[in-house]
Amino acid sequence: MTRPQPKTGQAGVTEASEIAIVVKGYPRLSETFIAQEILALERRGLKLRIVSLREPTDSAVHPMHRQIQAPVAYLPEYLHEAPVRVLKGLGWAMRQPGFGRMLGAFVRDFRRDLTRNRIRRLGQAVVFARELPASVGHVHVHYLHTPASVVRYAALLRRSANNPAAWSFSAHAKDIWTTPDWEKREKIAACLFGVTCTHQNLAALQALAPEPERVALAYHGLDLSRLPPPPNSRPASDGGDPASPVRIVSVGRAVAKKGFGDLLKALAGLPGDLNWQFVHVGGGELLPRLKAEAEQLGLGQRVAFMGALAQPDVMALLGAADMFVLPARKTRSGDQDGLPNVLMEAASQKLAIVASDFAGIPEFIRDDVEGVLVPPADFTALANAINLLAREPERRARLGEAAWRRLRAEFSMDGGIDLIEARLRAALAAGASSGREIAASSNRNA
Repeated sequence: MTRPQPKTGQAGVTEASEIAIVVKGYPRLSETFIAQEILALERRGLKLRIVSLREPTDSAVHPMHRQIQAPVAYLPEYLHEAPVRVLKGLGWAMRQPGFGRMLGAFVRDFRRDLTRNRIRRLGQAVVFARELPASVGHVHVHYLHTPASVVRYAALLRRSANNPAAWSFSAHAKDIWTTPDWEKREKIAACLFGVTCTHQNLAALQALAPEPERVALAYHGLDLSRLPPPPNSRPASDGGDPASPVRIVSVGRAVAKKGFGDLLKALAGLPGDLNWQFVHVGGGELLPRLKAEAEQLGLGQRVAFMGALAQPDVMALLGAADMFVLPARKTRSGDQDGLPNVLMEAASQKLAIVASDFAGIPEFIRDDVEGVLVPPADFTALANAINLLAREPERRARLGEAAWRRLRAEFSMDGGIDLIEARLRAALAAGASSGREIAASSNRNA
């Protein structure tokens, strides 16, 4: 991270006009909703800079990442790989008035979470706090677990009469359901505001907030202007012709909460007279296991695993498919999805959707209105839903049309961005007002 010289106004007050957006990794194909938000806020005139806790791992990038103008800086993912930066950060931190406050919070947390990751968060925090430019007037962090810990420690360190170091958060899915309540409660109490992307998330976080209004609902929505229009029509395949199989697609990281193991079992249970093909798009640690399972189930000739693809390729697959399936579920660790953006991307192509009646999905897809919902982790019900919908092209067209209309009417991007922009501008204004009051007080006492 660089440390540019701050600009000052007429009264000598630092112009802290930028917002630092802290993320776990950047850029990431699986987090296009974050890129969409950053790009939209930039286009509305906010000055942003991105700070990532780790280097990128995807070989491809989304076209939106190329359009984002914000500078990007990376914190040391592993402290031993950047000892000079960490030691400089620690030395600087020990001279700050907030060091004892930050260290006290860390010790309390560490007693309840005796992990190396907790120590790593502290190390990243001191680097972040030291290298954060004075031009930054507010910090907004995506995810309430590790990234928010780094930001909270840094804010405690930097907070003083001259630097309130206010911060806010966006919470999404795993960060909510795998973080202990004590940690979420303390972080919500320490921040200026928070937003989350489903009603289920909102209820869980508001129950832990000192006042419910501190956390608000902001759907990710979808920027339809960046997506291709839906196809004018689709072949009316009913799965009866081997030369015209029903084309099923799913997009998502190969992780347990996506339920792709359930999907493979469901596909294996489809009747023998139904002709179909399945394509999966996405990377992830479970991909080798899913490929092996597909072979064991005898699906090898009908299933294709494409790995991670760039967005134009994903949209082309969605436009050419007949059905989209996402059997999301809760994992043993408690991890679960919120409202996956890929469902809205499928709807943008008027694609019939089969998904789990779980988490935030029913907030967008209503059963037999915009799609078909099945109980999570029930591959028999999933197989039945796929089988019936595969044989009914007219029903697929009706569901796809309804999902597209609901997307346009109620789940566009603008509503969520309006709320986030307003709160971020208010946070910057409050910080600037505080700075002016401090400067005026100093001048009166001089």
